[in-house]
Amino acid sequence: MTLKNRWLLARGFHAPVCGAVEVLDDTLIEIGEDGVIADVVRPSEERYEALKSSIDGQGKLERLPEGSYLLPGFIDCHVHAPQYPQLGSALDVPLEVWLHKYTFPLEARFVDLAFARRAYGLLIDDLLANGTTTALYFATVHQEATRLLADLCLEKGQRALVGKVAMDHPENCPDYYRDASPDAAVEGTRALIDYVFAHADNASGLVKPVITPRFIPSCTDAALEGLGRLAQDCGCHVQTHCSESDWAHGYVLDRYGMTDAASLDRFGLLGRRTMLAHSNFVTASDMELLKVREAAVAHCPLSNAFFAGAVFPLRAALEKGLHVGLGTDISGGPSASMFEASRNAITVSRMLESGVDPEQPAAARASGKVARIDFRDAFHVATAGGAKALDLPVGQFAPGYAFDAILIDCNAPGGTIRLWDEAETSDDLLQRIIFTASKGNIAKVWVAGREVAGTQAPARGV
Repeated sequence: MTLKNRWLLARGFHAPVCGAVEVLDDTLIEIGEDGVIADVVRPSEERYEALKSSIDGQGKLERLPEGSYLLPGFIDCHVHAPQYPQLGSALDVPLEVWLHKYTFPLEARFVDLAFARRAYGLLIDDLLANGTTTALYFATVHQEATRLLADLCLEKGQRALVGKVAMDHPENCPDYYRDASPDAAVEGTRALIDYVFAHADNASGLVKPVITPRFIPSCTDAALEGLGRLAQDCGCHVQTHCSESDWAHGYVLDRYGMTDAASLDRFGLLGRRTMLAHSNFVTASDMELLKVREAAVAHCPLSNAFFAGAVFPLRAALEKGLHVGLGTDISGGPSASMFEASRNAITVSRMLESGVDPEQPAAARASGKVARIDFRDAFHVATAGGAKALDLPVGQFAPGYAFDAILIDCNAPGGTIRLWDEAETSDDLLQRIIFTASKGNIAKVWVAGREVAGTQAPARGV
């Protein structure tokens, strides 16, 4: 079912501002032919009753089923698309070993387009079914497979940002899997940008290209310089990893005598459309630099437990005014669910505040800082916060924003939400959804007003 050129009578939630949830209570939402929200009318407005009666009489009003609630679609700010085949495995070694033992060999297989089509197709289908309406994708070094990822996102209707990974450093990248030269890394990126912008099915800009130096250890200075010039020339999004682990953070300090953030800035790669994955070991001066440059962080709480050994100070970043989104970091994070990412963000923030060493008394164990976030903060960062981090008009229900949304069925037989007889407050209900919903509760998923997934979605082609 498309909602384009229709009105929706909605109950649900969104969080345009961090820490504050707005309840939609029988709110009228008009979705234009382009899938963008044209109007939002609340019951408190004088025009509400007459407008509702008029559009209902014209047969243009869609009502949500009882027990169903509308949320903005999730925005996953860090996904390694080619790593999906190893989701839930290969988590037994440190990052620097993991890359060479498991991940580079897997990514090298994407030279095979049949393999790439199957892996990418399953990934997009599964992410949409999990309510991820926007994904920021790292692909591989392969031009054709990366173009295929963009093609499939357009075909299946997922909003996406896609980057061909640039990695040319002969000391840190294997011979069988790297760009042949700095020029090859830069020109391959430029070719993908041209392909995405010129794509016949991408007139609306549903898919965007991303300049993607994998991380500093994988790139030569010449490649980083060239990619920085390209970023300045085209104004495209940039994504990379930043201070993810002790090893990665230490490598950059040894190589340049400065942090990842400072180094990326020196190469011209830090700007309003830059997304830095992880950033666990950013310093106070790094945070100030990110704020000045308006760059964003993709907080990946689950994968950080496996590869960082540290917790990103999310609350401190939000209080400083940094742009922050959430990422699953498939497959460093063994879950494709942004519900899980939200829950983990809440959990690790409490562990950062209280400490984790049981041999220490509580006072010594605690960090001494207020670091915890709650479900409202996590909901914001997973939706409107991620949208702001990516500089995209999605993530909330307001005029001018694309209607990217998920419908949560609290009574779904295959779901995991349980409501009880006593009256639920709005806070109780949203909290239950954030903490207990699963894919079985996601009845419908829309991107730009087009229904693309969900347990109640029609079969493709219908």
